[in-house]
Amino acid sequence: MDIAYSPCPNDTFVFDAWAHGRVPGAPPLDVTFADIDVTNGMAERGEGTVLKVSYAVLPWVLDEYALLPCGGALGRGCGPLVLTRAGADGGTAKPEGLAGRTVAVPSERSTAYLLFRLWAADRVPGGVGEVVVMPFHEIMPAVRDGVVDAGLVIHEARFTYQDYGLVKLADMGEHWEETTGLPIPLGAIIAKRSLGVETLRRLAESARASVRMAWDDPEASRPYVREHAQEMDPSVADRHIGLYVNEFTADLGPDGYAAVRGLLTRAAAEGLVPPIAPGALDFPAAA
Repeated sequence: MDIAYSPCPNDTFVFDAWAHGRVPGAPPLDVTFADIDVTNGMAERGEGTVLKVSYAVLPWVLDEYALLPCGGALGRGCGPLVLTRAGADGGTAKPEGLAGRTVAVPSERSTAYLLFRLWAADRVPGGVGEVVVMPFHEIMPAVRDGVVDAGLVIHEARFTYQDYGLVKLADMGEHWEETTGLPIPLGAIIAKRSLGVETLRRLAESARASVRMAWDDPEASRPYVREHAQEMDPSVADRHIGLYVNEFTADLGPDGYAAVRGLLTRAAAEGLVPPIAPGALDFPAAA
């Protein structure tokens, strides 16, 4: 079974047991590592059987792919951040100071971007100025060097932005949680609907078992996590896993599904994504 997910510690932690054949009855995996922007594009083109994608891309792919109820990333206190330079002039130290300013983002097809636009609609009178898409690793240096006025960052940047002399202007997750009371939907696991209901359910069961095995024996996944963590400090990798692998990874549950529906409904109301059809998020029931 071909699968594509990121080399980030949360994904390698979640899929370690399955990828290495330790989940009883699970189909063998042929793994491709790719950043989520790449897997989003694969999903939009119908490439790949099982993919880790952003929840933000679902409105474009749900006709062909089903959302698995486990294996993804939602959480609390783990939202994207908007950063500016420490001591930046021009009033960008407050949200309203971003009006008309240039902001770098890692993708326009990401949950982070949707959360940012929903926040800006609420907190930045008149809206931000130019939005520049650039590779994630270039954003903090670009803010530091004054290439852009602010940057939207995700994942481990929560722990490292001070190293670049940057300050947090706003936490998109805090805004989301305060206005909805729901967890933050970040990354989803999807699989081709053409596989059929029984295979989809087997995939979901395999992902859930892999998560639980990782929790039961965290040390078993460490070599796989370290191998693909791109020189990330081990303590940062552990914090990354702690934030993004939680009860919603094992099972979306009512709050997880409500969060996903809430995000996509709000984003559709702002014209950021197409509306999704009723029932499009539902996992296929057993025959």
